[in-house]
Amino acid sequence: MTIHLHLHRHLARRAALALPCLAAAGLLGLALLTPAEAHGPTRQKVSETITIDAAPDVVWARVKNFAALHDWHPALAGSTTTDGNNVGSVRTLQLKGGGTIVESLETYAEADKRYAYRMKDPGPVPVTNYSSTLQVKPGSAAGTTLVEWRGAFYRGYPNNDPPPDKNDEAAIAAITGIYKAGLGNLKSLVEKK
Repeated sequence: MTIHLHLHRHLARRAALALPCLAAAGLLGLALLTPAEAHGPTRQKVSETITIDAAPDVVWARVKNFAALHDWHPALAGSTTTDGNNVGSVRTLQLKGGGTIVESLETYAEADKRYAYRMKDPGPVPVTNYSSTLQVKPGSAAGTTLVEWRGAFYRGYPNNDPPPDKNDEAAIAAITGIYKAGLGNLKSLVEKK
């Protein structure tokens, strides 16, 4: 009877110790069966540069006004700001094809010829959590300028299985297109003079 009771207690104790291990193994098994695509979107980055045959001060004078992106970007019909080049200023961009984009100025560094902004409302652009920096630097040859426009963002559809117009590829293509069109037109405008 005593041996039977001790054996019963021993087996009960072993079973109690085994349950958490079995539960953990079961959860691990479920995690291993989950497809890799089940995680959320990843942050994407785009960086475009262009060399312009003009001095950095000339190029900076053309791009430094946060309210005047429409003066050199061909996709814009107009733009306004709430507080010019002061941090916190909100810029509303009117697109030529209709629609608007709303952005806020995060940093402005006149001495470094650089400013950074964040999209508050991307309008038709298929991105979320977009932040960007525009910087003017001396080029590799004397009298030239390198303009760098870079951004980081998530796709427009934050859940799994995004539609084709709001997936990572669409987001990257949209931002790349915006940067290339703007920088290409900026080069043309500055080098004409």
